[in-house]
Amino acid sequence: MKTLRYILDLQLFASKKGVGSTKNGRDSRGRRLGAKKADGQFATAGSILYRQRGMRIYPGINAKRGSDDTIFALVDGVVKYERLGKSRKRVSVYPFK
Repeated sequence: MKTLRYILDLQLFASKKGVGSTKNGRDSRGRRLGAKKADGQFATAGSILYRQRGMRIYPGINAKRGSDDTIFALVDGVVKYERLGKSRKRVSVYPFK
């Protein structure tokens, strides 16, 4: 009987399993999209008016769309944001007089 007691005499210690590393926990920086010139602001030829992904805003008078959908001014002038119908907007540049 004495030997049986010694065999079953276990002692359990508090323990914690090792924790693996995670592959999450980082994020990319913002892309700096949106209006670069406000309504009524002066813009020089070639300056960026609006940075976007897709066609949220369309180019109007004296404005053109770049390969990455950026809208830029063709002439020096005053920026004007206008509505085209109910859902579309456009940005134009009117020459400064």
